[in-house]
Amino acid sequence: MTSPGRTEHLVLPGVLTAAQATETVAGIRAVQREDGAIPWFRGHHLDPWDHTEAAMALDAAGEHDAAARAYEWLARHQLPDGSWYAAYHDGDAGQPTDRSRESNFCAYIAVGVWHHYLATGDDMFLDRMWPTVYAAVEFVLRLQQPGGQIGWKREPVEAGDNAVPDALLTGNASVFHALSCALAIAEEREEPQPDWELATGALGHAIRSHPERFLDKSHYSMDWYYPVLGGAVTGAQAKERIEERWDEFVVTGLGVRCVLPNPWVTGGESCELALALWAMGESDRALEILQSIQHLRADGGMYWTGYVFEDKAVWPEELTSWTAGSLLLAVAALGGDEATTAVFGGERLPRGLEPECCQA
Repeated sequence: MTSPGRTEHLVLPGVLTAAQATETVAGIRAVQREDGAIPWFRGHHLDPWDHTEAAMALDAAGEHDAAARAYEWLARHQLPDGSWYAAYHDGDAGQPTDRSRESNFCAYIAVGVWHHYLATGDDMFLDRMWPTVYAAVEFVLRLQQPGGQIGWKREPVEAGDNAVPDALLTGNASVFHALSCALAIAEEREEPQPDWELATGALGHAIRSHPERFLDKSHYSMDWYYPVLGGAVTGAQAKERIEERWDEFVVTGLGVRCVLPNPWVTGGESCELALALWAMGESDRALEILQSIQHLRADGGMYWTGYVFEDKAVWPEELTSWTAGSLLLAVAALGGDEATTAVFGGERLPRGLEPECCQA
C-alpha cells in the first residue's frame, strides 16, 4: 500500500511529474515476483544488491509492504554462512545461476533494512531482520584484509570455496556504506558492536588513503564517485575528487559514462553520481544530471540501462528495475525524503573508529 502524500518527494522539475513517478513505481512493482524477489527484469536474473536497491526505491515511494516482502525474500534465501549467491534465476528465484558470494552484494542488505526502518518505524521488522543483517556483516568481515580492505568474494564451494583477497574500490565503498548502516542498526537496538566499529574505521582509512590496496579500475566511473556516495570520502576531499575527473566522465546533456573511453552513458551511474552530488551539498548539479538522462525514459515509465551516443542507440535494450530504482532514490533525496536523506547523508551515519596509527 502506498502511503498518502509519499509521491510528493518524487516530483522534480524536468525529471518526474506526479503521474510519471506513479508510473515508474508501478513499473518496478510489475517486475517484483509474488515471493518478493525483484529481478533486473522479468526473465532475467536477480542479484542481492540490485534487488535491495529496487526495494529501497519502493520504500521511498511509500510501497512499504512490497519492500518488506523483498527483504523477507533475502532472509529466506540467506545461506548458513550469512551470504547470498551472486545471482538467482528469475524463472525459479530460489535457484542460483552464479554460486560465488560477493562481499558488497552481501553487505548491502544493511543499507536496505536501515532505510526501511527509517521509512516505517517498524520495530518488529528490525527485530526480525537483525539476525540476517548480523550474519551478513560477519560473513563480509571474514573477508577483511590486514590493510582494512575487504576481499572481493568467496568462490563457489565446488571451486574450492576459496576467498578472493583482491579488493575492488567501488565494492569496498559500498561495503563501507553498509557497515555504517549496520552500526546505526546496532545503535538503535542498543547492541554495540565494537569489532564492527574498528573494521569500518580501518576500511574507511584504506579507501581514503591507500588506493594501492585496491585493484586499478579507475577507468570506471563508479571508482570515481562511489567513495563519496558511500560516505567514506566527505567534505573538501569529496569535492576535490569529483572535480578532478568531472570532464572525463560527465557528458553534458546526456549523463555519465560507465567506463572510459567508451561513448556510453548509463542511467544507474548517472543517478548514483546525482546522489553523491546531493550528499556533497551540490543539489543544483545533481538536478542537472537527473534532467540530462530523461532521454532514457521509455514508454511505461521504466528506464533504459544505457545509450551509445556515437551511434545514437539505446544499449543494451533492457529496462532494468535497478535503473528505475536508482532514479527514484536520487529524486527522493533531492525531494527531502527523510529516510533516504538519512541513509545517503554521508557524515550522518556512524563511520567507525579510525585506526590508532592514523588518528591525529
